[in-house]
Amino acid sequence: MLRTIRRRAKAVNQAFFKDFYHQPGTIPGTLFIDENAEYPEIILIDYNQNDYIRKQIETPEECISYLDKTSVTWVDVQGLGNQDILQRLGKVFELHPLVLEDIVNVPERPKTEDYEDQLLIIARMVVPKEIAFGFYSEQVSFILGKTYLLTVQEEPEHDCFEAVRSRIEKSKGIIRKSGADYLTYALLDAIIDGFFPVLERYGELIEDLEEEVIVKPTQKTLQKIYQIRRELLQIRRAIWPQRDVISSLMRDSGELISDEVRMYLRDCYDHAIQVIDMVETYRELTSGLMDVYLSAVSNKMNEIMKLLTVVSSIFIPLTFVAGIYGMNFNTEKSPYNMPELNWYWGYPMCLAIMAAIGGGLLFFFWRRGWLERSVTMKQD
Repeated sequence: MLRTIRRRAKAVNQAFFKDFYHQPGTIPGTLFIDENAEYPEIILIDYNQNDYIRKQIETPEECISYLDKTSVTWVDVQGLGNQDILQRLGKVFELHPLVLEDIVNVPERPKTEDYEDQLLIIARMVVPKEIAFGFYSEQVSFILGKTYLLTVQEEPEHDCFEAVRSRIEKSKGIIRKSGADYLTYALLDAIIDGFFPVLERYGELIEDLEEEVIVKPTQKTLQKIYQIRRELLQIRRAIWPQRDVISSLMRDSGELISDEVRMYLRDCYDHAIQVIDMVETYRELTSGLMDVYLSAVSNKMNEIMKLLTVVSSIFIPLTFVAGIYGMNFNTEKSPYNMPELNWYWGYPMCLAIMAAIGGGLLFFFWRRGWLERSVTMKQD
């Protein structure tokens, strides 16, 4: 069982590295487009305190007229399935080839890099699945300029930015009064807060598994525990470096991040710490579940062995009695050759003696406490 699970995990890791990591010696700045990547959809949102525009554009060049304005321009690219559009997007925003490579060649470890008048931020976003258990995970890249923000997502279907879009449209809070740096904070905060619904579902699943492990552990229970541990490890790998990203933005983000936004980033940093604490707690609980599972299986095996031992102990003397009277000595040759075979009540007496031996052994086992089952854990 364990070999099967480990073999599957190894196959997943090999497929992961084969699909996402290019060969050594590749020219820096080379773009690798996944065949299954979604075609890019570009959504432009331009706003200030009084005006708001949202529209879907067809070409990256349509963004140029908005970048020179004093309003905040948010260009959201959803999908990485067209190399030409991505390269044209890099020309419009004057992106360094290495920046474009980090954006397109996913996955990258969450990080932040300063490119003079631009700031690159790479984050990892998780969104819970609506029907099946689990979560969607994708990379989100931020290019922050003085008056604009470019975000690039892997897929157009799943993100956690709808609340931010609604705040911009309805002018809630101070987002319409603030700059592109505050928009960056709002999106990062939405990404960090998106971890909480995912972890809440894992908490509920772990509670159900605790009861299942104690009452009726099976091989499927073991598979569930391994799956949860693996997925929690993926969440841990996503959130740990993002904590460092937020910390770096608070300290070394230059003039693109104002002091006021740094104050808000502290709250985002606290949320990241809470997520990390929850992940570590759940990982410890799953490790504990593994120990409980092994103990439950061992106790179950001990109960089975104890029952078999009791049954064997009872039938050993009965087999001895039955073996003696199965030897069939001739009673006519000697008066000592089983004279009880000719008794009128010999057969009932033999059965009564065997029943008395079995009952006596059961009583003895009961007085010693060997017949009691380990029901304490089940009652809890």
